[in-house]
Amino acid sequence: MSKIKERLAFIYENEDINRINSLIEKRIEEAKLKISKKRKQNWDELDVVLITYGDQFREEGIPTLETFKKMFDEHLSNKFELVHILPFYPYTSDDGFSVVDYKKVDPALGDWSHIESLSNSARIMFDYVCNHISSKSEWFQGYLNNDPKYNDYFTEMDPSIDLSSVTRPRALPLLSKFKLANGEEKHIWTTFSDDQIDLNFSNPQVLLDMIDVLLFYLEQGAEYVRLDAVGYMWKEVGTSCIHLEKTHEIVKLFRDLLDEAAKGTVMITETNVPHLDNISYFGNGHDEAHMVYQFPLPPLVLYSLHKGNGSALTNWAKNLEGSGEDTTFFNFLASHDGIGLNPIRGIIPEEEILSLVEELKEEGALVNYKKNSDGTESPYEINVTYLDALNKQSSSDDQRVKKFLLAHSILLTFQGVPAIYIQSMLGSRNDYAGVEKTGMNRSINRQKYPLVEIEKELNEEGTLRNKVFTELTNIIQVRKEEKLFNPNAKMEVLELNDKLFAIKRTSEDDHIIILHNLSNEQVLCGLNGKYLNILTGVVEEFNEFNSLEPYQFLWLKPVN
Repeated sequence: MSKIKERLAFIYENEDINRINSLIEKRIEEAKLKISKKRKQNWDELDVVLITYGDQFREEGIPTLETFKKMFDEHLSNKFELVHILPFYPYTSDDGFSVVDYKKVDPALGDWSHIESLSNSARIMFDYVCNHISSKSEWFQGYLNNDPKYNDYFTEMDPSIDLSSVTRPRALPLLSKFKLANGEEKHIWTTFSDDQIDLNFSNPQVLLDMIDVLLFYLEQGAEYVRLDAVGYMWKEVGTSCIHLEKTHEIVKLFRDLLDEAAKGTVMITETNVPHLDNISYFGNGHDEAHMVYQFPLPPLVLYSLHKGNGSALTNWAKNLEGSGEDTTFFNFLASHDGIGLNPIRGIIPEEEILSLVEELKEEGALVNYKKNSDGTESPYEINVTYLDALNKQSSSDDQRVKKFLLAHSILLTFQGVPAIYIQSMLGSRNDYAGVEKTGMNRSINRQKYPLVEIEKELNEEGTLRNKVFTELTNIIQVRKEEKLFNPNAKMEVLELNDKLFAIKRTSEDDHIIILHNLSNEQVLCGLNGKYLNILTGVVEEFNEFNSLEPYQFLWLKPVN
């Protein structure tokens, strides 16, 4: 029995597995005939990802994907091998994550020819919003209109049933009430909002339709695929309804499809949860996700810089497990969402987390909350640009740049594939006007720009944007030239000083030591010997008296 057939038999005990399997096999063969682009078969030090919206930059009368390609080719292509375009499909809310039609490009952004054009400049990462669909989609509208085809596409639930054990990522109702065309009222499972209707994967036809979407994305050139909110796909009353065994089996099935149709396509699971749950999506190291998001990294780096102390970051990184030869971490500091706090619960004491939240709120950050099973609420994510998160409102631009670059040095040297959010690359500050316009806290870090204005700011020497863009460009390019930053190169965490975060990346015959002073004080670095700083090209003799300046970082290779 094939792997896919075995997985189907596990997921659907009482269904016609032979029929479902034959339909999947036929769809795989169709996809193989349409997929012409060869995939890179592994990752290396060149793989740095840019995270962006498809309408990030605007020009009057021009599809925004065309404008983005112009910006990318002119300013970004020499820095990034891959571009993660956040959902570029027609949508109704959540800046793209309530998809109306999985197989269309939002007309304001362009069409599939624009995606194809961009794929000539970079490899593309698609969002596969597999847990839910827009309430305005054909599928859900068909359900509301009593179309029998969609009768079992969504999860109806009696509101009197006890669902208190279900894990809640939002402080919103789990069930949303809708009226059908025949006048019936139904309560439907909506994990994230009443505009994001959870799909019912216990219906095999839903799985078949979503497999069709996944293979369609490969046909359209997706080389990385991000499984959004994947942990919630399977529902069983009486459980937490997150990370269930059948959810993992569906993820394994998706991996089988990718390997069969276009080997080398990288699958990334997005599960903003504690570390052990997160790395469970590596499976056995060969059968589930190729990469998982390194969710503790953004809040831990932020916490460490606020404390001026690297102990928590060092202890966490020293004990980090889960990545293997065929898997790695997808590292980031900022994204289109806020800075998640759940991943550091259990790493940082709760009172310290709450203290950090209050400190950031005083400096202008916003906060989203989640509902706990006991009815209380806890901070779920901090909404702020990473540049403003690291600094006080009273900080000088030079101070801002120092801390920001140090944080990104950690990102770019940490084991895994690094991803940089477009707002970070642009040196963006908090967008309060955006929050006022949308009423959403997350809009604080989702600003869009007229192309001519952002180019002017980036090119104007001495501006904050110019300093960030220029300096960050320099360290990205050095990173890409150093083979010791291959994600498969080993990482050792060094314990030199509480105020430092230090790591060593090694190969069979070489190594590099990276030092970060997380404090605003001079700190002895504790090294002896002659080293080349590959960021500056300067060779220096180190002894017990050498120190790092506040927020200084060094990338040091031994010189014989």
